[in-house]
Amino acid sequence: MTTSCTECGFDPAEWNDQDTARTLGRADYLLAHAVAGLPASLARAVDELASASGLPSTADGGAAGGGGTDRDAVHRLLHHVAAVAELRASAGDLPATQHGSVVRVNASGGGVPKRAVPEAVVGRRGLVGDRQRSRVHHGRPWQALCLWSADVIAALAAEGHPVIAGGAGENLTIDGIDWSALRSGLVLRVGEVRCRLSVPAEPCSNINGCFAGITSRRIDHDRHPGWSRWYATVLSGGVVRQGDVVVLAPR
Repeated sequence: MTTSCTECGFDPAEWNDQDTARTLGRADYLLAHAVAGLPASLARAVDELASASGLPSTADGGAAGGGGTDRDAVHRLLHHVAAVAELRASAGDLPATQHGSVVRVNASGGGVPKRAVPEAVVGRRGLVGDRQRSRVHHGRPWQALCLWSADVIAALAAEGHPVIAGGAGENLTIDGIDWSALRSGLVLRVGEVRCRLSVPAEPCSNINGCFAGITSRRIDHDRHPGWSRWYATVLSGGVVRQGDVVVLAPR
C-alpha cells in the first residue's frame, strides 16, 4: 500500500472503497481539467508523464473511464494531475500571483446552506465538524474544501439571483481573487492551510434555490467558465479564520 505522499496529498488512510471507486470513475473529469488550456508546447511532455504513469495521453481527450477499488491507481491518478500542474508551473504557465482574503468560513451538520463560523480546523478531509448530507457525490479527499468567490456571489446577486455566502455550500468564501484565472493544479495558501485546486464543483439540484429560474446551471463551469465553485485537495492543514490572507499560486 502506498504511503502518504507530500507531493499530491494522497494518504491511503483517508480513502475507503466508495471514495476510490467513485474517484476512478471520475478520472476522465480530473484528467481533462488538468490539461485544460494546456499550451501546445507542453503537450508532448504531458503525454510522456501520462505514459510513465500508465494514464491516457492528451490525444485521448483525457478519458480514463473505468472504476474499481485500487487505491494505488488513485494515487497514480492524483500524482499525475499534480505532476502536470508542476510541469506547467515550471514552464511559466501560471497566472500572476494574487492576494485575497477569507470573507467567511462556512460549515454545517449536513446540507445547505452552510452557516458562518469564526474559525475551523482543516484536515485532509476538510473542515472538522462539517458534514455532507450525502457522500455519493461529495466528500472525496480531492473535494475536501469547496471554495467560492464573494465577488462572483455579488455579481450573481446583481443579476437577481437569491444567492448568499454559504448558500451554495462552499466552505470558504473568498474575495480579491480573479476567479476566471483559476484552473486545476494551482496552489493556494489560506491562512495556515495549503491546498491545491482539483476541479470545478459541478452544480446540483440541492443548490437550485440560490438561483432565479430554480436552476444551478448558471454556475456550470462548462457553460459559464469563471463562475463555478472549486474543489481543493488539502496539502497541509491548520486553522482557517475569517480575514485570513489568501495567496494564489505562490512560487
